[in-house]
Formats: sequence, structure tokens, C-alpha cells
Amino acid sequence: MENLERDEPLTPAGRMFVSSEMNQIINCVIAGENPIDIEAVRAEVSNSLMVKHPRFCSLLVKDSSGREHWRRTVVDVDRHLIVRHDTLSDIPLVSDEVAVNEYLADLSVSSPLGTDKPLWEIHLLMAYNSAVFRVHHALGDGISLMSMFLSCCRRADDPAMRPTIGGVGAGASAMLERSWDFWTLLKVAWYTFVYVLDFILRGLWLKDRSTPLSGGDGVELWPRKLATARFQLDDMKTVKRAVADATINDVLFGVVSSGLSRYLDIRSPKALQGLRFTGVAMVNLRPQPGLQDISKLMSSDLGTQWGNKFGMILLPVHYHKGGSNPLEFVKRAKAMIDKKKLSLEAICSYKIGDFIMSFFGTKVASILNYRIVCNTTFTISNIVGPREEITIVGNPIKYMRVSSTSLPHAITLHMVSYAGRADMQILVAKDIIPDPGVLAKCFEDVLLEMKEAAEAASRT
Repeated sequence: MENLERDEPLTPAGRMFVSSEMNQIINCVIAGENPIDIEAVRAEVSNSLMVKHPRFCSLLVKDSSGREHWRRTVVDVDRHLIVRHDTLSDIPLVSDEVAVNEYLADLSVSSPLGTDKPLWEIHLLMAYNSAVFRVHHALGDGISLMSMFLSCCRRADDPAMRPTIGGVGAGASAMLERSWDFWTLLKVAWYTFVYVLDFILRGLWLKDRSTPLSGGDGVELWPRKLATARFQLDDMKTVKRAVADATINDVLFGVVSSGLSRYLDIRSPKALQGLRFTGVAMVNLRPQPGLQDISKLMSSDLGTQWGNKFGMILLPVHYHKGGSNPLEFVKRAKAMIDKKKLSLEAICSYKIGDFIMSFFGTKVASILNYRIVCNTTFTISNIVGPREEITIVGNPIKYMRVSSTSLPHAITLHMVSYAGRADMQILVAKDIIPDPGVLAKCFEDVLLEMKEAAEAASRT
């Protein structure tokens, strides 16, 4: 009884993420330039803010009524470090990146985190100078976890300095900064009504038309493949400047819509004109956009506190054949996303989930959330990483990439930017999309064509 008084109940979002329908683990791979020093990693982890954070030193337990709680425990760092000295692939001459991607693809369907210790672990892949940080989504969202990770890092050009975490992206305060005239209020009300209705119907019966990209109930258990699309942020910025008032997210979604349309041309002999399919994206609901100051995240300020502070929005993609101007995909993406920004869809989705969880319980909320994923086609996320090259325990980082455990979607897209580059991890159900490398090439080629079109437009 004494233990139960110290236990802390999970948040509604945390309870959903540990449910059997939506059991989500984030897998972040960090590749170093030099061999990994195991003792240095152990010392860094032992002295980090992470093991002092309540979520990272608590067990997931259930009370007599089956309700989940966090129970504080003593962290044994050695139990969380999993060291692999052997190579991961039996295929000769396979590249390090491909081998690590295969390892991550296997982890996405076959390796849950045990509840006999706090829900995180670090896999040290010694043959590849890489580490895989696995953390349950119930412990926090991508912004929380990236902000905490960067607190352990230093800038490569100045080891005394922490990485720059400038605010990039949309925060909840963006809506409050708008000019609230009558016309704007009318559009906010209309777009909110339309998009929230679509969101609710997706949880009930409304479903995307079946395509070569479609997943569905049970697909989260299917074997996976993982490929990486590599972008240069300067290329994305060149495209952004060619479309008035565009953002990097507009460019990203334009690249995704064009790349998926191009891939469908390759895979499907059917006439696809008029086809619409839908992505699910997460929107930061904290007042401050982008990465957060870790001291604020760990404070008691309810506006910036640690956890899963995001809402869901649905992003429709309309199939289009590539035309003479690839920038049209960015313009269409921007027009759609501008309407989404003007609505309260993300906030309402968060409140609806909280309401259902509170009044109907975890089971109902998880089933409805699962159905939304089953009735859409893909997941997409974009996390802003550090602007400059960084080191951890003195080891320069070559790249950092993020993926997650499987969802009923056959395709999941996670992009992370780092030091002028952006890598998108493309996790697919391999029986549905057997060639994710082809899809990655579609995305990369599309961005280069957009860049060329943007440069040509700037010369005229």
C-alpha cells in the first residue's frame, strides 16, 4: 500500500501508447565516426539527466483494477546497455547503413521492451560504430526525447557549447498570434468543423481506397524493411524560396506527395486519376515551437512540461502525374497545410482523445485510434535536430535517424534534420512494398527536380 501511494498514474496519451493496439517504441540510431568506448558511454548515461528523470527511472506497473502507473526504482545502467560485437548481416559486402537498417527493421516487429526495468535501452553495435536508443513512446514524444538527447551532446567545433536548438516548426501559440477578424474566425470555424468531422469519421468507418501502399488491420505484425532517403536542407530551402511563404514542412509534404505519386505510377497499372489517400501527422501543442530547453521540459510549468504533447492531423494526398513544373506539388501542399494550420484540428484531436480516454477508458480510445491508422495510408513526422555537427562522449556523430515500431500502416516516414542534412527513414511492410529503396529514390529525385525548377524560375 505504501508503494501505491508513491505511484504516479500514466497520462491519457501514455496509457494509449502502452495498450496492446498501439504499443509504440521509438528507435533512434546514432552513428559515430570513431569506435564506441563502452565505458565512456556507461559513465555518460549514469551521470546524465536521463537517469534522473522520473520517467526513465520508473517501472510500468498495474494496480488491482488494471490501471497503469509509474513506480520509481533504482536504475541499473548495465541492464539497459546491450552490447553486440558481432556483425549483423551474413551477406558479404553489405554496407554498414544497410545492415543497421535491417537490424532496426527487425526490432520494429520482434523486440518489445520488458517491464521488469524502465522502458528504455541502448544497443551498442560495435562493428558499426553505432548505437540504437530504444525508448517507449509512453515516456515522451519526439521533441521531448530529442531535447533530452541533445543535453548529453556538445558542438564539434566548440566542446564547451551545447548544440543549438532554435525554435523551428509550429507551436500551439501560433494560433494566438493571428489577426482575428470576422473572416478569419469564420474560416477557423469552418475548417475546424470539416477536419474534425473527417477525423471522427476515420475512427468509425471512412477508409482510404485500396492502393499498392495500403496496410490495414494486423499489418503491424508483418515483417518490415527499412530504407533511407537523404536530402540536403539547402536544396529544400531553395525550393522553399521559390514558393511564396512556404515552409520546410510544405516542401517536405510536396516531396512526399510527388514521390508517392511517382511510386504508384511504377507499381500500379490502373488508372489512378482522382485517387486520394491520407497521411497521419503529429503536431506539437507546446506554446514554444521546435526543440525545447530541457530545463523547462523538466520543470513543473504545465505549458512546456515533459510528455506527449501533440495532436494528430490528417493530410490528404491527391495522386497527380508529374507535370512540367514539379513545384506545383509544393504549392498544392502549402495550400492544404495552410488550411490545416488555420483550423483547430490538432487541438481538438488531442481533446477528443483525452475525453474518450477519461470517460470510456483506454480500450475504447485505443481501438478508435487504431481504426484511424487502419483507415489511412501512411504516417509522417519531422523532427528538427541540431544545426551544427555534434559529438557525444567525444565521438563525432555522422548521422542520427529515427524510426518506430510497426503500425497498421504499410509505410511510415520519419525525417530528422542534422547539420544541413535531412534523413528520412522509410519503414515498410515488405510483403506490400518490397522495394523501399525505389521509393527512397523517388523522393530524392523529386527534390532534385524541384530544386532545378526553383533555380530556373529564379533566373527568369
